[in-house]
Amino acid sequence: MMHLDQRAHVRRDLAPGHRGAAVEAASTARRRQPVSCYFLSMVSTEVRIGRAVAPAAPPRGRATAGWITGAVLSLGAAIGCDVNAALEQQAEARHLAAGALIEFTKATDASNRAVMADTDEASVAFAHEAEQATQAVRRDTEALAPLLRDLGYSNETRLLEQFVSRFAEYQAMDRRILDLAVENTNLKAQRLSFGPAQEAADTFRDSLAAVVPSAPAKDKWRVEALVATAVGTVREIQILQAPHIADADEAVMTRMEKRMGTSEAAARSAVETLATLVPPSSRPKIAAAVVALDRFMDLNAQIIGLSRRNTNVRSLALALDQKRTLTAACSESLHGLQDALAKRGYTGTR
Repeated sequence: MMHLDQRAHVRRDLAPGHRGAAVEAASTARRRQPVSCYFLSMVSTEVRIGRAVAPAAPPRGRATAGWITGAVLSLGAAIGCDVNAALEQQAEARHLAAGALIEFTKATDASNRAVMADTDEASVAFAHEAEQATQAVRRDTEALAPLLRDLGYSNETRLLEQFVSRFAEYQAMDRRILDLAVENTNLKAQRLSFGPAQEAADTFRDSLAAVVPSAPAKDKWRVEALVATAVGTVREIQILQAPHIADADEAVMTRMEKRMGTSEAAARSAVETLATLVPPSSRPKIAAAVVALDRFMDLNAQIIGLSRRNTNVRSLALALDQKRTLTAACSESLHGLQDALAKRGYTGTR
């Protein structure tokens, strides 16, 4: 016979309000379970809400056989549920590890393109693409960590932690490279040199060339020589701009700048002397030449300032050296993690 507390328990379970709540809770739990666990939850639900309450006496005959069959089915369902859950976690872990490697590859590729881009717009676009891929890597690894812990995969957890540590170093270096790359100071210096500076130098040359025909016969050879000297020294400055833009050595750039200063002094001295040799009618042309020279030297100062920052040269050097080493280390960790997960199979234990 049932004891009094057992009967009270059954009556409470069979009460309409309590039974409805129990059924709802069981239904909610089943919805959160994998499909393969559904039948196990059905069996356990029937027991919880009071359908399977039985006397204390052990079942006999057909009832015994039915009871054993139910127990076996329940045990089989429990084992199947555990296997299925573990396999699902393994599949998700492999998916996340593969996704992290793909996104990391995309991030490094976009970062390299940002360094090599020849316009500000392209550099910014590639830098943004690299940042998005980097965020995707972080999301995948953050989702992967608890899965590996639940599965009890200590070796894979170690490999993931190794990657996260290396990836943090990679991110710091990549951020530094991208900040430099999007400035594009070397490219901007190059555009100034080949564009506005070239135009100012040509204007200077044309203004002085217009003075020669008006020079007195006795001073014509001297005027021609001074014009050639002034134009030639400006061309020397132009020639030095390109190697200055490309060089990363501070000492080398300083020497080039001193040579530029010497050439500028020679050009201004030649123009001042010319002003004393040409007739008054030609002095407006001398003034125009001075304006063009001032314009050229102002642009040259801008070129030097941009060249000194060397953001393109520095970002490329970092990308080819330190970043390459960090990229290889991160890839090694991710490939090791993928290989370790690929060797895993369900063993029934953790």
